[in-house]
Amino acid sequence: MMDSQTSPKLRIAVVTEAFLPQVNGVTNSVLRLLEYCKSQGHEVLIIAPESEGAPTRYLDYKIKHVPSISMKKLIPMGVPRKFLEPLLEGFAPDVIHLASPIFLGHYVARIAKKMGIPTVSVYQTDIAGFARHYGLTIAHTTLKKWVSRIHQASDITLAPSKWASRDLESSGVHNVRIWKRGVDLVNFDPSRRDESLRKNITGGKEKFIVGYVGRLANEKRIEDLAILDQQPHIQLVIVGDGPAAARFKKELPNARFVGYQSGTELARYVASFDIFVHTGKHETFCQAIQEALASGVPVIGPDSGGPVDLIDHGVTGLLIDTSDSHSLLEAVETLRSHSSFDLMQLAARKAVEHRTWDYINSQLMLHYSDAILGTTKHRELVA
Repeated sequence: MMDSQTSPKLRIAVVTEAFLPQVNGVTNSVLRLLEYCKSQGHEVLIIAPESEGAPTRYLDYKIKHVPSISMKKLIPMGVPRKFLEPLLEGFAPDVIHLASPIFLGHYVARIAKKMGIPTVSVYQTDIAGFARHYGLTIAHTTLKKWVSRIHQASDITLAPSKWASRDLESSGVHNVRIWKRGVDLVNFDPSRRDESLRKNITGGKEKFIVGYVGRLANEKRIEDLAILDQQPHIQLVIVGDGPAAARFKKELPNARFVGYQSGTELARYVASFDIFVHTGKHETFCQAIQEALASGVPVIGPDSGGPVDLIDHGVTGLLIDTSDSHSLLEAVETLRSHSSFDLMQLAARKAVEHRTWDYINSQLMLHYSDAILGTTKHRELVA
């Protein structure tokens, strides 16, 4: 880890396609970065899409807003504006951080190339995969090329998993490195398990609690959990909200839908699960899986995408085809009756206990340094 007393103080422009008050994986990663930068004494300028209730400062860092648009069914994105070039020229950043860049990020990457400012881009959202899931085939192909073009223009691209790295490289993106995500090990902890909450969830009955946490959207494939919802000895708990909530409530009539949760309440729910299941197949990483592991909860996830890097099959959970109802039920029953289930719970926590946000962001600073120095050699970092 970099020593805050000896590491150079940087001027960092953080350009993000999502920010407060919108809360998602991109926002969360950016907030943890800003908190780390503040603790290390780095100067930061934030450029983010505007929205109702958006703050003008965060941790005393100035936020410059640009207009935003929302493509049908996909995430909101920032709209480039000409004032960004003189803004960046005046701030004179040592490096520009592009968080999940799309239109705004692409524009800033071009400005940076023109001004000779190094860029580090973070690939976090498989927006092309989302488009394909919604049947937008033309949009998928176009977005795939667009995302590739953006990251090709970056000095260093950071991918959250081996799958995401291979996906980028197959699209012609070079100098891709693995940079995972941190996890709040204080909030997400096995000690948050709450027996009174478990009794409330099951109505006092002896049931095996299977939980899901995440956005309730079509691409998450939550309907695949229907086979579990039909089992009298299993209580399904769905934490989250989103555009497909009403549909999922109809398709999973026995599940407990508890809505959006955050902070200690979210941690209480996660730690109170017996196992966690995630069914989304377009995850470049999957922070919810990591939070479940930190809570000492074994995980069943799809054998594709980011979850492959997070779940140690047979040790911290199981990797399966979650869209296969027979395989999903069999996996749950296997864990439920596993003679060493308690050891799996311990292994889940141990798998992520080194991955604090401070550690992860100290790695990011090393990538920044390489971009500033023009170092293209692949850096091997433990994550």
